[in-house]
Amino acid sequence: MSAHTGIHRRRLLQGGSLALLLGSTGIAWGASILAVRVWPASAYTRVTIESDTELKTVPLFVANPPRLAVDIEGIELNPALKEWVGKVRSDDPYITGVRVGQYANKTVRLVLDLRQMVKPQVFNLLPVITGNTQYQHRLVLDLYPSEVADPLEALIVDKLKGGSTFNAPSMTAPPTPPPPSKLGTHADPVGDLMASQNRKLEAPTPVASAPITTAASVAQPTQDGERYIIVALDPGHGGEDPGAIGPRGTKEKDVVLQIARRMRERINSTVIQTKHGNLPMRAYLTRDADFFVPLNQRVEKARRVQADLFVSIHADAFMTPDARGASVFALSQGAASSAQARWMAKQENRADLVGGLNIKTQDATVQRTLLDMSTTAQINDSLKLGSEMLGQIRRIGKLHKPHVEQAGFAVLKAPDIPSVLVETAFISNPDEEARLISDSYQNELANALMKSIERYFLRNPPLARVRNT
Repeated sequence: MSAHTGIHRRRLLQGGSLALLLGSTGIAWGASILAVRVWPASAYTRVTIESDTELKTVPLFVANPPRLAVDIEGIELNPALKEWVGKVRSDDPYITGVRVGQYANKTVRLVLDLRQMVKPQVFNLLPVITGNTQYQHRLVLDLYPSEVADPLEALIVDKLKGGSTFNAPSMTAPPTPPPPSKLGTHADPVGDLMASQNRKLEAPTPVASAPITTAASVAQPTQDGERYIIVALDPGHGGEDPGAIGPRGTKEKDVVLQIARRMRERINSTVIQTKHGNLPMRAYLTRDADFFVPLNQRVEKARRVQADLFVSIHADAFMTPDARGASVFALSQGAASSAQARWMAKQENRADLVGGLNIKTQDATVQRTLLDMSTTAQINDSLKLGSEMLGQIRRIGKLHKPHVEQAGFAVLKAPDIPSVLVETAFISNPDEEARLISDSYQNELANALMKSIERYFLRNPPLARVRNT
C-alpha cells in the first residue's frame, strides 16, 4: 500500500465542485499527476490520483470480463501513472491488474482489470489542508462490491430478529455502497486499446478478501438465547486520511486500529454479570483494515447492529509538542464545553474532506435527522461512560483534562447509543508518541478502557432490546 507523497504547501486553487458522481468532471489542460495511491480492503478498494489541477475524466465500465476504463483528458503519460501498475497488491480483492497508455493526444486511458463485478464511483475532491495532512486535487476511483452483505452484521441482525445460532468469524461491515452507477455498459469499449501494451493477464485466482483479523467469534446466545452486549469500536481515520502524524512519522490511523484490535480481544472474552443474568460481550469494528469510512457511515454501522456503546478511538495533536495527556469527549447539543473541545470537534469533523467523500451519494436529510435526534439521555449516559474511562486512564497515565469535555462531534451523533470519543494521548508529543507505539502502553490502555466499560455496565445494565422488524 502506497504512502502519501510529501507535497510542499502551496496556495490552494479555488472553485469547482467538491465531488461529482460518475460522468465527465471538471476541465483541466496541461495537468500534472503528482501521485497515485491504492487502498485495498474487503469493504472496497480506493484509488486516488493527485494532480495540480482538477482532471476531466470519461469513465466506462465493462461487465464481461469486468473492467473499468477511465480516460483522463488534458494530460500526458508520466512516471507517476506508469508506476501505478506496480502498486496493485496481489491480494487486492477487486483489482487484478492495471494498464495505462497514451490513448490519444492529451488523453491517457487507464484500464483496471477486475476480479469481480463492482459498483464503481468516480469523483473529484478539492484541495484540502488539515493539520499536517495536505492534498491537492484528487481524482477518486472507488470500487464497491456488488454484493455487500457483511457476515458479522448479517449474523448480529439475524440474532436481533430472533435467529438461532450465532457463531462466526469477526469481520467488519463495508460502507453502504453508493447507488448503482450510470456508466454506460458496452460490449468492449477497450477494444484494441494500447496495442503495444496490451497483454493478457493470468486468469484471476481466488484470494483472501482483504487483510482482516478474526480474533474471536461473534456473540453467542445467552442462557435464555435473548441478550448479549455489543460494543462498537471506531478506529478513527484510515486509508487516504492518516489522521495526526507524530514527529517520528507515526500515523494516528495505524495506532488507533492497533488499540481497537486489542480492545476487541478483551471485549470478546468478557461476560458481564447482572441481575438479569450473565451477558456476553462482543466487539464490532467500524473498520478492521486501512481504508476510509465516512463519519455518518460509522454511526450507521453501529446503529444497524444496535450497539449498546460506541467508542471512537483517536490520538490527539496540537501545534506545539508540549501538549500531553488523554481526553474523553461526549456530544454537546449546544456550545462546546471549552475552546479546546470546540477546536477538536472542528478538526475531527473535517475527516470526510481529507478521507474523500462522494457527497452525491449522501442523504443530507438523514444526516440532519441524526443531528436533531441526539437526546439528553444519550448524552447523560455518554458522560457516565466517559467519567469511568477517565477514572481508569488516570491510573496509567496523565490526563489532559480531568473531566469529560463536550462538543459537536459528528461521529458521536447516534441518537440511541451512548457514545464517546477517546483521545488516547498527544501523538504530536515525542514522549507520548513513543508510548502510543509501544505494546505495553497499548495493552495498559486497552485494559483501562475495558475496565471502564465493565464498570459502566455493572452500574448501568443494558435494557431489554426491542427487535427490529
